[in-house]
Amino acid sequence: MSSRARRLTATLGGLVAACVTVTFAFAGSAAAAPMYGAPNGITSITLTKSSADMKRIAEYWSPARLKQAMDNVPATPGNPPSSASPPSASPSSSGPSGSATPGSATAAAASGNGESSATTGGKNSTTSGKAAPVVKPTLPKKRVPSSGGSPVTVGKVFFRIGAKDYWCSASSVAAANRNLVATAGHCAYDAKSGSQAEYWIFIPGYDKGNTPYGIYVGHSLNLHEDFVGQGDYDYDYAFVTVHDGFRWKAGKTSGSYEMESVGSLEDNVGGQGLVTNRGTGLSTVAFGYPAAPHPDGYRPYDGQRLKWCDGRTIKVKAPTRLVEQGIALTCGFTNGASGGPWLISYSNGLGYLNGVNSFAWDVNTDRRFDRISSPYFIASTYVVYHWAATQQAPRT
Repeated sequence: MSSRARRLTATLGGLVAACVTVTFAFAGSAAAAPMYGAPNGITSITLTKSSADMKRIAEYWSPARLKQAMDNVPATPGNPPSSASPPSASPSSSGPSGSATPGSATAAAASGNGESSATTGGKNSTTSGKAAPVVKPTLPKKRVPSSGGSPVTVGKVFFRIGAKDYWCSASSVAAANRNLVATAGHCAYDAKSGSQAEYWIFIPGYDKGNTPYGIYVGHSLNLHEDFVGQGDYDYDYAFVTVHDGFRWKAGKTSGSYEMESVGSLEDNVGGQGLVTNRGTGLSTVAFGYPAAPHPDGYRPYDGQRLKWCDGRTIKVKAPTRLVEQGIALTCGFTNGASGGPWLISYSNGLGYLNGVNSFAWDVNTDRRFDRISSPYFIASTYVVYHWAATQQAPRT
């Protein structure tokens, strides 16, 4: 963590005064190059400045393209520009994974501490960190059909980087604007090539191609500048402000479709809470849509249904991805699960976001992934969240 990150953490008492880097990349235009040097560096990339931009992105993701997107390539985290080797770590025991119906899977108190103390003063700090304010989860205002215990806040994001379409996992998060999504940083920005995602949409409750709660077009991508500028996976998270949702309905002529508004994301599915500096050893449930094969070619997932892993977090480091204070969970997820939420105090579909799926590990060196890791959420994570939670997309 850089000294700049420490300054970002210190701005919690004065968020309004924080200096924020803002760039623009409108649909159909060339990608804007992010600017660096903001002392309290949040990189905020605006994808839409009008309802016309929103509609252009929505029309890109036509029903036909969404159907094709089922076979798209999941986003794969690239190593930072100065690195080319995969991470390694000491072995850990195996744990379960399965379909996403854990019900009341964990009972770790969001206000409690884990087995290890947390730090926020930077990667070289030895002082105990102070947690940012707790964001409480919210229930949807609209009636939500039964989902068999799965969190309907979780879904897929689809986006384009360069000439290719990709997808990841993500979750709705409770926010003042009621339209906020949390995912991995590499599901919004490719640090290796310096390219941000475009044509970004979120589909909560995604199941085998269905869009039961609507489609939400991304308005702004909000990331920690050390991920954008350095590819530092200690900050591999993004908070994306989205427009009110819509669904495709049959048009007046055969084969045509029309957009039908469904309202805000949080009204439809609710939002997960958010906590920081909770230490390790916490009972955690990780969700996502894994799809890619393991390194040995074995492919247990197809990316069409939500999956989960649970266990207790441990500390990890991955120097090739600049990770010095990561957390990890025993899990066999593959690419496609990136960006899915790590929830503590999870019960009946809601909990507290304490991390996101970042990248997979083959700890046992048997060419099968057996661990996933997440950036450790600290006070600066809350600062990025808070900035994103105040952004308002143009009304359609």
